[in-house]
Amino acid sequence: MRLYLTTLNPTDSVIDGFLPAAAALGWDVTILTDQPEGYPGHEIIATDVRDPRALIDAIAAHHRPDVVFSNSDHLQAETALAAEYFDLPHKDWRACATAKNKALMRRRLRLAAVEPVRSVRLPPGTAAMPEAVPYPVPYPVVVKPAMGVASEDVVLAAGPAELAAAVCEIRKRRPDDVLVAEEYLEGPLHTLETLGDGRSTAVIGGFRTTLGPLPHFVEERLDWHPVPPTDHRRHVSAALAALGAGLGACHTEYVITRDGPRIIEVNYRLIGDNCDFLLADLVGVPLHEWVLRVHAGEPIPDPFPGVFPGVFPGVFPGVAEPYGPGRHSVDLHGAVVSVVADRPGVITAAPPALAPSQAPPLPQDRSTPRNGVRLWHRPLRAVGDRIDPTNTNRDYLGLIRAIGPDRAGIDSAIDAFRAAHPWVIA
Repeated sequence: MRLYLTTLNPTDSVIDGFLPAAAALGWDVTILTDQPEGYPGHEIIATDVRDPRALIDAIAAHHRPDVVFSNSDHLQAETALAAEYFDLPHKDWRACATAKNKALMRRRLRLAAVEPVRSVRLPPGTAAMPEAVPYPVPYPVVVKPAMGVASEDVVLAAGPAELAAAVCEIRKRRPDDVLVAEEYLEGPLHTLETLGDGRSTAVIGGFRTTLGPLPHFVEERLDWHPVPPTDHRRHVSAALAALGAGLGACHTEYVITRDGPRIIEVNYRLIGDNCDFLLADLVGVPLHEWVLRVHAGEPIPDPFPGVFPGVFPGVFPGVAEPYGPGRHSVDLHGAVVSVVADRPGVITAAPPALAPSQAPPLPQDRSTPRNGVRLWHRPLRAVGDRIDPTNTNRDYLGLIRAIGPDRAGIDSAIDAFRAAHPWVIA
């Protein structure tokens, strides 16, 4: 089997997830990228990965493909078109394009009567809310790039003056980008993690997300939420069905409003920021391998040995409904905490990378192996780096990942690690 993996900059999910997974499956791997220096030791073809014609040409001139895959937010439609060209399992490129573009996503969910979230597309040159729109958007509104990632340039605006100021500021960095202004969805933020094979989709579980202070939307912590309520799953499933997102992993973010669940965004890929590794450990499966295998045309396991181990028809054909949570996932708690820079300056001290065997012990009454916490630290910056906060996920200094029997134990272990190994910015 030969995998062609399309990618941009190297990420943990690719380097520590999908590449080792392909090796474990015994697959040959060719990486297609415009940043070949980021993948030493691998077979590389440097190409314009944002152009599906370039991808097709590069693959056709090389070895016969069996799988064409990407976990990049930016390359889903392009990769789907390349896979389809070679008659391989592929996502619907229209679903990829619609999920990626928040203006198209809102339009599709509204036309499919999934949810009535009001939004307005702001094309380049637009500095304020249009006066005549089919669906007037009430304040406060959230303004964001239609094709944005990592909470970049996502701002809450309380009224017209704040919206105009936010748009003006964003336009300095993105003069040619389409923006979206949508009604502010107030309530707890959750995720739903799914895996599909194009015929059936299984719900793996979800997370509760803690955000930093408004008016920005920086994700600071995700906590495992193994059994999302039925109405959450059904609403997200209906949204994914409307978008046509049914092959591979999908990471969907939604808010529980007073009117029920409402979609924030659909990321048609595996969850990132080390949460994919947390998810795999919590459910107890080789998740990255499974994602690759469905892209090779294999069915998802049935019964699915995660949170919802059965696959049944539902609102979205084949959506798993629970008949008993997976033991691994409900017996454990897990969290990923993002250490966020809170001031500009230069890093003068930084924690080391940490593996579970090096994790600090819990308090004495929970220090036995049975009640222990496994803890990882992944530094994203280094001593000497200059920090200029952007109020986005790009401000992360490091990621702390922990698994244990309960939240109290995890919090204790994380607090102990941070107290012993602080980030210092001077």
